[in-house]
Amino acid sequence: MDHSNHQRLANDELTSATLEGATIYGAHDAVVGKVAYMHGAGTPSLVVIGIDGASKRIAVPMSQLTFMRDEAGAVHAVTSWTKDQIEQMPEHHEI
Repeated sequence: MDHSNHQRLANDELTSATLEGATIYGAHDAVVGKVAYMHGAGTPSLVVIGIDGASKRIAVPMSQLTFMRDEAGAVHAVTSWTKDQIEQMPEHHEI
C-alpha cells in the first residue's frame, strides 16, 4: 500500500473512537494487527494491539505508530517493526 497520499491524523483525532479497529501495517506493508483499544488519549497514551495470527495483545506508546487516513477515509497506522519483532514483544495483560 502506498501511504504517501494518506493524511496523518491530527492530535485531536487520536481517540479510541477513531482508532479502535484500525489496521496496523508493519515493515513491507505486512498487516501485523489491529488496534484493540487505548489507555489514555492523544500522544502520551498506550495503544493495545491485537496481533494477527496470535491470541495475544501488546501495548505500545502512541508515539511509536503513525496514524493516517487513506483516500477512502479508513484509519490505519504504520510502523517499521516486522511481524516477528511485534510477536516477540511482551504480552499486555489487563490490570
